[in-house]
Amino acid sequence: MARTFTKLGKEITIAARDGGPDPDSNPRLRTLIQQCKKENMPKENIDRAIKKATDKSSEGYKEINYEGYGPHGIAIFVETATDNNMRTVANIRSYFTKFGGTLGTQGSLQFLFDRKACFTVSMKDGIDLDELELELIDFGVEELAKDEEEGTIVIYGDFDQANAMQKYLEENGFEIQSCEFVRIPNDYKELPDDQKEAVQKLIDRIEEDEDVQNVFTNLA
Repeated sequence: MARTFTKLGKEITIAARDGGPDPDSNPRLRTLIQQCKKENMPKENIDRAIKKATDKSSEGYKEINYEGYGPHGIAIFVETATDNNMRTVANIRSYFTKFGGTLGTQGSLQFLFDRKACFTVSMKDGIDLDELELELIDFGVEELAKDEEEGTIVIYGDFDQANAMQKYLEENGFEIQSCEFVRIPNDYKELPDDQKEAVQKLIDRIEEDEDVQNVFTNLA
């Protein structure tokens, strides 16, 4: 839970810094606050994260990506939010080295991943997914999937169209549970179980770092 609060707090600070502290005029911040409420994140944590974005005495967080290859040639893309880049890059490099990987240069793996916006919304009675998909095509949506067990619809679309997608969903009465920006590999690499385990050890160690927000790979 603490790890989730830390991650969401950083995302709120960055969203408030980039789009302003007023959720009414900042779609990204508005969705993050809704997500925080679903995670039972205390209001004072949310307020503190927003305040940090406007605090002149605070350097705030920088979003920095790290890219490299893990064991057996698996591509690993790491997104961080850090207030100390020297610390973060040293840590990330040490994880790759210790677990048999190699940290590359920034931008070296971007061609392997497509960046997408991913919305999770609550199911509405009588909704026709095919009709909804047709409606959303003009807003950059590429794929919809229904999760019957969770009672939700997961929507993937163009990263650059995230605000337009969110506006449509809000104006049409959909409850947005979360909005994430994900990196989907163009191709997946299969590995036997013992090799997968070696890669997973590296991924697990990276994800434990407090500066790491997301880790994406092309491991099948």
